[in-house]
Amino acid sequence: MRILISYPTDIGIFDIGQCENKKYHPIYNDTSLGKYDSVQDAVDALIENKTSPVYSMETGDLVDISTLNISRNYLEWDSSY
Repeated sequence: MRILISYPTDIGIFDIGQCENKKYHPIYNDTSLGKYDSVQDAVDALIENKTSPVYSMETGDLVDISTLNISRNYLEWDSSY
Protein backbone atom coordinates (compact mmCIF):
# COMPACT_ATOMS: atom_id res chain seq x y z
CA MET A 1 0.00 0.00 0.00
CA ARG A 2 1.24 3.45 -0.89
CA ILE A 3 0.53 6.33 1.51
CA LEU A 4 -0.80 9.37 -0.34
CA ILE A 5 -1.73 11.87 2.38
CA SER A 6 -1.58 12.20 6.17
CA TYR A 7 -3.34 14.22 8.84
CA PRO A 8 -2.04 14.67 12.41
CA THR A 9 -4.52 14.58 15.31
CA ASP A 10 -4.36 14.52 19.10
CA ILE A 11 -4.36 10.70 19.05
CA GLY A 12 -1.90 10.20 16.20
CA ILE A 13 -1.61 10.42 12.45
CA PHE A 14 -4.28 9.25 10.04
CA ASP A 15 -3.25 8.35 6.50
CA ILE A 16 -5.03 7.71 3.24
CA GLY A 17 -3.34 5.01 1.21
CA GLN A 18 -3.95 3.40 -2.14
CA CYS A 19 -3.50 -0.31 -2.83
CA GLU A 20 -2.78 -2.16 -6.05
CA ASN A 21 -6.48 -2.51 -6.93
CA LYS A 22 -6.81 1.32 -6.90
CA LYS A 23 -8.98 1.39 -3.75
CA TYR A 24 -8.33 4.04 -1.10
CA HIS A 25 -7.91 3.16 2.57
CA PRO A 26 -8.08 5.37 5.65
CA ILE A 27 -5.30 4.08 7.91
CA TYR A 28 -4.59 4.48 11.62
CA ASN A 29 -1.79 2.76 13.51
CA ASP A 30 -0.84 0.81 10.34
CA THR A 31 -4.38 -0.65 10.12
CA SER A 32 -6.75 -0.14 7.21
CA LEU A 33 -10.13 1.10 8.36
CA GLY A 34 -11.95 0.21 5.12
CA LYS A 35 -11.69 0.57 1.36
CA TYR A 36 -13.29 3.21 -0.82
CA ASP A 37 -13.51 4.20 -4.48
CA SER A 38 -12.03 7.69 -4.08
CA VAL A 39 -9.82 9.69 -1.77
CA GLN A 40 -12.80 11.89 -0.87
CA ASP A 41 -14.95 8.85 -0.03
CA ALA A 42 -12.21 7.59 2.31
CA VAL A 43 -11.85 10.99 3.99
CA ASP A 44 -15.62 11.42 4.34
CA ALA A 45 -16.05 7.97 5.91
CA LEU A 46 -13.22 8.70 8.31
CA ILE A 47 -14.43 12.07 9.55
CA GLU A 48 -18.04 10.87 9.75
CA ASN A 49 -16.90 7.99 11.98
CA LYS A 50 -18.15 5.42 9.43
CA THR A 51 -15.04 3.24 9.28
CA SER A 52 -13.90 0.24 11.27
CA PRO A 53 -13.61 1.13 14.97
CA VAL A 54 -10.58 3.12 16.07
CA TYR A 55 -9.05 2.67 19.51
CA SER A 56 -6.65 5.09 21.15
CA MET A 57 -3.07 3.77 21.19
CA GLU A 58 -2.59 5.34 24.65
CA THR A 59 -5.77 4.39 26.49
CA GLY A 60 -7.31 1.62 24.41
CA ASP A 61 -10.62 3.51 24.47
CA LEU A 62 -12.91 3.65 21.45
CA VAL A 63 -12.44 6.97 19.61
CA ASP A 64 -15.17 9.01 17.93
CA ILE A 65 -13.16 10.16 14.92
CA SER A 66 -15.68 12.88 14.10
CA THR A 67 -14.48 14.81 17.18
CA LEU A 68 -10.85 15.07 15.98
CA ASN A 69 -11.38 18.05 13.64
CA ILE A 70 -9.91 16.30 10.61
CA SER A 71 -10.24 18.45 7.50
CA ARG A 72 -12.81 17.24 4.95
CA ASN A 73 -10.74 18.98 2.26
CA TYR A 74 -8.04 16.41 1.55
CA LEU A 75 -5.99 19.09 -0.21
CA GLU A 76 -5.28 20.45 3.28
CA TRP A 77 -3.74 17.11 4.33
CA ASP A 78 0.05 16.59 4.18
CA SER A 79 0.97 15.16 0.80
CA SER A 80 4.75 15.22 1.07
CA TYR A 81 5.12 11.54 0.08
